[in-house]
Amino acid sequence: MKRIRRDHKVRNFHQAKWDEPVVFELHRPGERGVIPPRTEAGIAGAVGESESLIPASMRRAEAPKLPEIGQAKVLRHYLRLSQETLGSDLNVEIGQGTCTMKYIPRINEMLIRTPHMMELHPLQDTGTVQGMLEIFHKLDLAMREISGMDAFTFQPSSGTQALLAMASIVRAYHDSRGEGDQRDEIITTIFSHPSQAATAAVKGYKIITLHPDEDGFPDLEKLKQAVSPRTAGFVVANPEDTGIYNPRIREFTDVVHAAGGVCYYDQANANGLLGITRAKEAGFDMCFFNLHKTFAAPHMCGGPATGALGVAEPFKRFLPGPLVTFDGSRYELQGQPHESIGKVRSFYGVAQTVLRSYAWIMSLGAEGLKDVARIAVLNNNYLYHKILRIRGASAPYIKGRRLEQVRYSWQRLTEETGVTTEDITRRMCDFGLHYWTSHHPYIVPQPFTLEPTESYSKEDLDEYIQALEHISNEAYTNPDIVKSAPHNSTVHRNDESSLDDPKTWCITWRSYLKKTQPN
Repeated sequence: MKRIRRDHKVRNFHQAKWDEPVVFELHRPGERGVIPPRTEAGIAGAVGESESLIPASMRRAEAPKLPEIGQAKVLRHYLRLSQETLGSDLNVEIGQGTCTMKYIPRINEMLIRTPHMMELHPLQDTGTVQGMLEIFHKLDLAMREISGMDAFTFQPSSGTQALLAMASIVRAYHDSRGEGDQRDEIITTIFSHPSQAATAAVKGYKIITLHPDEDGFPDLEKLKQAVSPRTAGFVVANPEDTGIYNPRIREFTDVVHAAGGVCYYDQANANGLLGITRAKEAGFDMCFFNLHKTFAAPHMCGGPATGALGVAEPFKRFLPGPLVTFDGSRYELQGQPHESIGKVRSFYGVAQTVLRSYAWIMSLGAEGLKDVARIAVLNNNYLYHKILRIRGASAPYIKGRRLEQVRYSWQRLTEETGVTTEDITRRMCDFGLHYWTSHHPYIVPQPFTLEPTESYSKEDLDEYIQALEHISNEAYTNPDIVKSAPHNSTVHRNDESSLDDPKTWCITWRSYLKKTQPN
């Protein structure tokens, strides 16, 4: 059979659609997937009633209301759901700007599935987990080299949790100097991740937000006006979520330090920085990296992830413990430092995520990490150059090169056609692709944020670009097909008018039933 020539890269995509119910709706009383054998009489006689081994205060009053389902039905249910899901293993996933959705080497996935890793328990004696503690320790050393910091903890399970830990360290530091009550303000920027302001606010700080100058850079003069004896710290992402890198960042940290504040760095967007710049030389006292972004570990639907938190020497005493130590022959878990902020989550960290990132770094080496940054920036600027040629698309603020991502705008397209960025989000799903808009509030109007990383080839990028070009042409010639999308995908058109009303939120299936069927 002669192969049909494809003149363009826009795929003829159609996703499986099963109209699959939630797992609780599949419940049938008495249906079983596994029937465990009864306890042998000899064992039961020796052990007694197993319930008696559990303290009364920890026993449930009634059995958990889990769905009762047969094995075949469970298998069908989850395989059907998997067919209704897009992800980096199925499509060109450059549309998750700020989330660094890159290829994860499958050999690293095999490593974490070995019995040695799958059967690890956080309460094992340290003598039985020397290999894993060595990996924690060596990843700590690698992260120090990458950032210039003096110690790392892998306890935080997300970037936001690392930001909360850093805000806690800022408070502990000023308290130790008798200035905790006086220094009650944290300065950040409007294009930094919202978690920066949110976590500082949780610690009781007042938030001062710097807006950009006409080129999109944080305004240095406004920072000089904002600092005072009340300044506790300065937290910023650089590059910020627009993809704009501030080359004068050391001037910012110097201003804050001169006022007595602490500078901490959100390096979730570090994919274009590896081996090129470091937090230390930029003047930061603390930083974090998301292992589940830059360092080739998966997001895992919000966890388990790792916000690797590093600090300079004066702040080591505040780190959450335990910390891994090495005396030259044996690795140990050292307890909480005397002035520690305390644990920010249970145990030490997600061993599987740490192993993935350690393997990725060791396989690349120093020059390989630099190549990651170089290719990520090259890919992003190729994409940037091509998208600015698409009718209706623009990239506000600084013109010229961007770093690892760009926050674009469809404002002109919306004004001329009525098609919005949310419409295009749904239409992209019709081609097996996805993109992300922006954090709220939309500072860039009608935004879409793309981050190609180093994982994708020119051919991959061209496929994505041609899909955007195709949809732009539809918006100008047949806007209804975009506004009524999706047509080939499982994505729904949701009524978002009530999203700001907590009374309508249903976090679980049971809360949904309570709110929709109160009787």
